[in-house]
This record gives sequence, C-alpha cells and structure tokens, in this order.
Amino acid sequence: MLFRSRITTVLFSLPIVLLSYPLQAASFFSQVATAPPAGVSPLHHQLLQLAPGVTPEALRLAAQALSCADPSAERLAVIDYSLPSSEPRMWVFDLHQHTLLFEELVSHGQGSGDAVASAFSNTPDSHQSSIGLFRTMNSYYGRNGYSLRLDGLEPEVNDLAFERAIVIHGADYVSDDFIAQTGRLGRSHGCPAVREDITYPLIDSLKENQYVFAYYPDEEWLATSQVINCPTALSLARR
Repeated sequence: MLFRSRITTVLFSLPIVLLSYPLQAASFFSQVATAPPAGVSPLHHQLLQLAPGVTPEALRLAAQALSCADPSAERLAVIDYSLPSSEPRMWVFDLHQHTLLFEELVSHGQGSGDAVASAFSNTPDSHQSSIGLFRTMNSYYGRNGYSLRLDGLEPEVNDLAFERAIVIHGADYVSDDFIAQTGRLGRSHGCPAVREDITYPLIDSLKENQYVFAYYPDEEWLATSQVINCPTALSLARR
C-alpha cells in the first residue's frame, strides 16, 4: 500500500512539474531576448526598450552622457531637438522602475528656429535653447508658475543655464490647439516649456539631482562634448 501511495503521489505531481518547465523556459528566453545586443550598453538598451520610437542616436548619446555623469541615476529626461516642435520630443524615464513616465511636447527658444530648431547657444539673452546634459535642481514658483531649475554640466555648451534662467516650466503655447492654429508650438526664451496640464507631475518626477539630456546632431558638440566622449561612457557602451 505504501509503494502504491508513492506511485500515486509521483504521478499526480508529474503534470505540475511538466507544466512548470514551459514557464521556466519562457522566463529564460524572455531574459535572453531582452539582453543587450553586442556593442549596446545596458542603459542604452533599456532606453530603446522603453521608447522604441525615439531617434536611436539620441538615446545612445543620452546613455553615454549619463553613464559618464551618474551611472546610478534614477530619472532621465531626453529631449530630441532634431524633431519639429509639433511632435512629441521629450521622454522621461524612471531607470530604477524600468518605466516610461512621460512622452511630451516641448518648446524651443525663439532664437533657435521656427517649427524646427537649428541654432543653439550658451549665451545670455540669445533666446536660444541649449543642448547637452543638465542636472536638475530645485523646483520653485516664478513668473512662469511652477518651474524647475537646470544646472548645465557642459562647459561652453550649457553651463550658463542657471545664469540664463533656463528652466522647465508650463506654457499655454505648448498645446495641440496651438499646433492646430500655427503648425508649431509657441517658442520660449530658451526654456524647454511643457504643457500646463502636466507641469506639476513632470517637474516633480525630475526635481533634485535627476538629469535632462537635450540632443541635436551638432557636429562640433558631438566631437568635443566631455560627457558623450567620456572614457567611462565609451567603455560601458562597448560592453
């Protein structure tokens, strides 16, 4: 009787064991499928997974810059100024939770261009946007309402952002209605302005020592940027 009982127990448990193998295999192959391809850093791969429609080069350079400045960063916003202002071109990533928090419209400066930005500056009163890597500072209430200060981390590229009062803030000229009327967003004095409806949650997700990376294929910046050509970032990108 004892022998027969053991056989019954084994036969009863066998289907459960067999059923668990496909689940384990699926989990294994899922991990394999999400592993970074050769030559793609883990951070770059993570960004590509979360926002596959973003310009790959913008995400690659954002990953290199962040790997240089702060590999353990929690949040990152990527702005792609190579896209027209009528399209979403700002993405906010939670790197620890592996989630995309926002995909948004964002303005550029009056001096940078009309519907498409093509000129960028670090010069006060230029009313141009700045590119490169920024670290976020504190939020505050100013003439544009709830706003977020930015600290430019690249000398001669964006390191005068604080002095120029380049901040993230909400604006009524950042909306689908404005695009419908003019074919583009309104333009700021150089600030990356966002929709008023999402100002509070977006700023709160990025304030205090998070990062913003503003991309444009500017040849001089690409060749000389200390954060995207950082030896640490380049070595990580090759892994």
